[in-house]
Amino acid sequence: MKDFDEFVRARGDALLRYGYVLTGNSEDAADLVQEALARLGDAWPRVRRKDDPEGYVRTTMARLHIRSWRRRDREELVAAVPDHGSLDQYGDAALWAGLQELPRRQRAVLVLRYYEDLPDQEIAEILGVARGTVRSQAARALDKLRIKRVFQEAR
Repeated sequence: MKDFDEFVRARGDALLRYGYVLTGNSEDAADLVQEALARLGDAWPRVRRKDDPEGYVRTTMARLHIRSWRRRDREELVAAVPDHGSLDQYGDAALWAGLQELPRRQRAVLVLRYYEDLPDQEIAEILGVARGTVRSQAARALDKLRIKRVFQEAR
């Protein structure tokens, strides 16, 4: 399992950043990476032969994330609304704020399309939806982000 340990050391931070982009917070990202790596560990001999363990982990992470919000299918309620956002260690606060306001499926589509640079057909397979759904969700998400930007610039 030396190869597996080397893979985790080499790609762990990148996987954590990817998890953060999917989930929106560091704790959920760490849980997602941990679960995906546990599954990779079980399948390591088979996955290693295919020369794409990172692709396997990223696909697993996306599917786990989608499964979690399909189960919840509700907004998480909080006791108090924060007064302001904070700049996170992983990226641009304005971009993240816009992504956070999107529904989970739309956010997942944008992350897979623009962060992972995956084609629509592969995104559809990962999310378990039709290719047309991927395209419509991406269009709706981008429209929402554009509208938000126009309102912010008008202020």
